[in-house]
Amino acid sequence: MIADTVVHSIFAEIFSDVFMRDDIAISDTLSARDVEGWDSFKQIEIVMATEERFGVKLTSAELDGLRNLGALMRIAATRGRL
Repeated sequence: MIADTVVHSIFAEIFSDVFMRDDIAISDTLSARDVEGWDSFKQIEIVMATEERFGVKLTSAELDGLRNLGALMRIAATRGRL
């Protein structure tokens, strides 16, 4: 399992790259409602970056269950490898 602080830091980098901003506060409860410009295309970019960075392939069921960033960070922490 990857440490929460490491996962948090990597997601800060992913969001900075995807949204080209450094002011997004990464948290478990963060969702598309909270970030201007987070649409379906950005969601795909976030998922692809997560899969690439953590070396995981998300299942359809996992993708359907993503209600906030915390869900994605938990998958990355438990199944990911750096």
